[in-house]
Amino acid sequence: MDLIPKPRQATTGSGDGPAVFTVRAGTVLAAGPGTQAAETWLRGTLGAATGLPWAAGEPAGQGAVRLAVDERLPGGPEAYRLTVDADTGVEILGGGPAGVFWGAQTLRQLLGPEAFRRGPVTGRAWTVPVCRITDAPRFGWRGFMLDVARHFMPKDVVLRYLDLMAAHKLNVLHLHLTDDQGWRVEIHRHPRLTEVGAWRERTKIGLRESPLWEERPHGGYYTQDDIREIVAYAAARHITVVPEVDIPGHSQAAIAAYPELGNTDVIDTAALPVLPSWGVNPNVLAPTEAVLRFYEEVFTELLELFPGTFFHIGGDECPKEQWTNSVTAKDRMADLGLHDADAMQSALISHFDRWLTERGRRLIGWDEILEGGLAEGAAVSSWRGYRGGITAARAGHDVVMCPEGHVYLNWRQSDAPEEPVPIAHVRTLEDVYRFEPVPPELTAQEAAHIIGTQANVWTEVIDSVRVLDYMVFPRLAAFAEVAWSELGAPADRDWPGFTQRMSAHYARLDALGVEYRPPGGPRPWQRRPGVLGRPKPGPPPIV
Repeated sequence: MDLIPKPRQATTGSGDGPAVFTVRAGTVLAAGPGTQAAETWLRGTLGAATGLPWAAGEPAGQGAVRLAVDERLPGGPEAYRLTVDADTGVEILGGGPAGVFWGAQTLRQLLGPEAFRRGPVTGRAWTVPVCRITDAPRFGWRGFMLDVARHFMPKDVVLRYLDLMAAHKLNVLHLHLTDDQGWRVEIHRHPRLTEVGAWRERTKIGLRESPLWEERPHGGYYTQDDIREIVAYAAARHITVVPEVDIPGHSQAAIAAYPELGNTDVIDTAALPVLPSWGVNPNVLAPTEAVLRFYEEVFTELLELFPGTFFHIGGDECPKEQWTNSVTAKDRMADLGLHDADAMQSALISHFDRWLTERGRRLIGWDEILEGGLAEGAAVSSWRGYRGGITAARAGHDVVMCPEGHVYLNWRQSDAPEEPVPIAHVRTLEDVYRFEPVPPELTAQEAAHIIGTQANVWTEVIDSVRVLDYMVFPRLAAFAEVAWSELGAPADRDWPGFTQRMSAHYARLDALGVEYRPPGGPRPWQRRPGVLGRPKPGPPPIV
């Protein structure tokens, strides 16, 4: 069985009996309590692909597809057991509703790549091989971060990627909603965040080295109803959406909308535009009470839209020069008894850690929030390597491992000259497959704080969904297996077996319309000749 992610245990065959169960028109879909999401998805998605109407009710002596929840199933609420018998049909038993849903994703793969289309294309028989699969995820946080701030991705792209995540058993969508280059979510109390902050006059093509510009305004944002739709669509697929509003750095779009948010005694913030280019930017939020109140009002609206536990506040790449040159910021540090600007950032993060905790939520931020001391309840997204995650785990903080040298999917996929807009070091499909989220130097108690892992894609040079597909796939399939499956040590992983299973998975991606990078390199229309990137030689440092 060419399944991705690889299940924990799988056996096939039925001795001398028939080797398959055939799903036919009128096959009963019997859904027990707690399985409604999986039932709805099967009737809608697989029903459309096969063209076969599912029957309802109790099976009358014929083969059926049965869904049930059994909380006693080992492996937790996302575990499942899928059993296929040629006579009785398919049983998907989940440790919870999510487990049943993940079992339904496996059933879809067993039906063949045509099951990934949106309508029937042939009059084929829909058969499922006789088998027994017992499966459960390694990590509870199996994430994908999509940057919609640098290049806006319309709502339909986000919904499509939720479907792609579900097909790979990923369960956290981290939406990077704000940055210097754009603010992407409607805030009723502060409308200029989208009236002004969602739009830039022009856009750098490539990185700083490139002389090219797109002389056309770029922008867009999600209304609050759009966000409600995205969150509901995700929840129906057992995916949690984690919003990120980046503070105190990466905030020029907000300052362009409301200049009083910036360090007005250092620069003329009223002259700042939404940033049209890329890189670490010195224009950061002022560390004042007024700014804290402003973002509390922003976060209050967002907490009503995103019901998940975690709220991401960024905290990365915040240059402190404006604070050290600002009389207002220095007076603020003195009032709080803080010795330097790093401590000021730590105090800001601690403020929102307490504020979110009081509202039943948890703060998570990039590993720079370790600088100056980590807020008591904060969790860490470890992106600059393993080191920040190791430090946080040893201090008793939860960690999502997403080191750039392993799982930044905007990094180039080969060193061939035709690779489009080559960024940083080469990270191949095999490199991602051999990524290990838990550093070996952690004790078992410390490693328990590695609550999951995440692949990130930043969109400075990803200006369309076609480019997004190319950069993300097939590497996200390898990452999904790392996040779900128990693969063992990186050097011992079955790379030949994975590549064999990927040969079948490419057909699924084709049926889904994903414009992935082919194993042999980019297709002619996937190249970007003349657009400069910033390639770095050799493998990335592992820190």
